[in-house]
Amino acid sequence: MTFLTIGHRGVMGVEPENTLRSFVRAEREGMDVIEMDLHLSKDGALVVMHDAEVDRTTDGSGAIGDHTLAELRELDAGQGERIPVFEEVVDAVRAPLQAEIKDRAAARALAEVISRRDLLGRVEVLSFHDEALAEIRTLLPTVRSALVASRYGLDVIDRARAVGAGALVLNIRRLTLELVERAHDAGLRVIGWTVNTPDHLRLARGLGLDGGTTDYPEIRRAARFTA
Repeated sequence: MTFLTIGHRGVMGVEPENTLRSFVRAEREGMDVIEMDLHLSKDGALVVMHDAEVDRTTDGSGAIGDHTLAELRELDAGQGERIPVFEEVVDAVRAPLQAEIKDRAAARALAEVISRRDLLGRVEVLSFHDEALAEIRTLLPTVRSALVASRYGLDVIDRARAVGAGALVLNIRRLTLELVERAHDAGLRVIGWTVNTPDHLRLARGLGLDGGTTDYPEIRRAARFTA
């Protein structure tokens, strides 16, 4: 079984998260897929950042949606890095990408870029929000997508299928073998997050997961030797 290691916001355990520096390091370390988060700036740019506010990861303050892209560019996102936009990540690395969207507006903006840049084969769209995945499925019927969940039950399988998702990205601390087997029987891939320790990795492999999202490059190396 192929086990994918997915770089969480690049490799956020060792580099400033969701920065070009982090994404380039993730690719250099051999991550199979690189994951990022997207929000819309005040002027509609697809900004790569996890939180809705800039406070935690930059030297600025306030909501992303209250800042223009030019204003966001002035902020330090760690070690002198600037907040990137989605298109810059596409150009900076060649690895497959997971793009997590927070709402339907971001879905529409992302769909436009995916279409314009011919990225359907390279980008999988993720979201905690069923309606965002349904929106992008309407705009891009052949898009690959995954439903993300932290607190969930077996109903997450039906939710994913209802919005046309092909995968589940789930908090590994709540995962059970029953859920994984049922998801696989329903034709869904299952990714666990966050796989940051050898114990997490052994659990992921023991559950038969299709991959794990990790903050650390060494998990990629360890996964090669964990059956």
